[in-house]
Amino acid sequence: MKEILQDLSRAELNALIEEMGEKKFRADQIYTGLMQGKPIRDLPVSPALREKLLERFEDEPVKVYKTLVAADGTEKYLFLLADGNLIEGVLMQYKYGNTQCVSTQVGCRMGCKFCASTLGGLVRNLTAGEILSQILVINREKGGTLKDRAVTNVVLMGSGEPFDNYDNVVKFLRNGTAEGGICISARNISLSTCGLVPEMKKFASEGIPLNLTVSLHAVTDGERKRTMPVANKYKIKDILDACAIYFRATGRRYIFEYSLISGENSDEEHALALARLLKGKPCHVNLIRLNEVKERHLNTVSEKEAYRFLGVLEQQGISATLRRSMGSDIGGACGQLRAAVLKDEQ
Repeated sequence: MKEILQDLSRAELNALIEEMGEKKFRADQIYTGLMQGKPIRDLPVSPALREKLLERFEDEPVKVYKTLVAADGTEKYLFLLADGNLIEGVLMQYKYGNTQCVSTQVGCRMGCKFCASTLGGLVRNLTAGEILSQILVINREKGGTLKDRAVTNVVLMGSGEPFDNYDNVVKFLRNGTAEGGICISARNISLSTCGLVPEMKKFASEGIPLNLTVSLHAVTDGERKRTMPVANKYKIKDILDACAIYFRATGRRYIFEYSLISGENSDEEHALALARLLKGKPCHVNLIRLNEVKERHLNTVSEKEAYRFLGVLEQQGISATLRRSMGSDIGGACGQLRAAVLKDEQ
């Protein structure tokens, strides 16, 4: 596999073009073209420079391989990478704009019992440019420009654990928020982690004030261990301490994701325990009706049960919402489409 040109920051691209003996304005042309989602073959440069770039870099590191459209308009993408690997993405339509869910790894090694992404384990990390290219490709396909983006918000909640690919994810965030490029505000980006405490603490000092989201899904360490192997290493108290550090560093409240699993964590007793755990903290709870994965044998709750749980939290003074279920008819949970396609190919 060749290098990924979209990995480079603007300064790194300038240095590359200077190294190639080209005039500085060529870097401007290349950078703008890449941010518009163009492959190298379509960049407005001389044939000689284009050939030199294609010798070293992948022409199109991320391509849309398959698209599924749900009844609610949610679009799910299977992306093909240059080395033949597959990853997933989702574009969700809201009143305030379009939110794209992107992947940070091919597969995942975290082993969460409710997630399809981890069924085949971790294949490899994505580079910063491969993460960014998912957005560039969809922004282009949906008719977006750099001034009027079709992708307005980004969530790092696709396949993979972002903090397990720390350096590439941080570089993606710096490149993706940089002036002159796709320029997505950090406040319009959400990063979801299963709770890698050292990386959470480290990220607090990066100066990227995004929406930090933690997959909690339980109220005790013992219960969390049943569905999330990471709980064997990091306790809920450790996660809350790391969240507090992030809040002090950024002033941004943090968010907890809590998937409601029938018979596991969804009764009134658990709602009250969750409220006690989070009382007085600058956080928000995002309740999710579990998107069922057949290989996992875990069941979701009814809408009525979900709203009952939400009501208990609100009565206890906890800021909470129930996430609208989107794309369930096309396998909306991350990893489901990739797993199905790989199974068919086998």
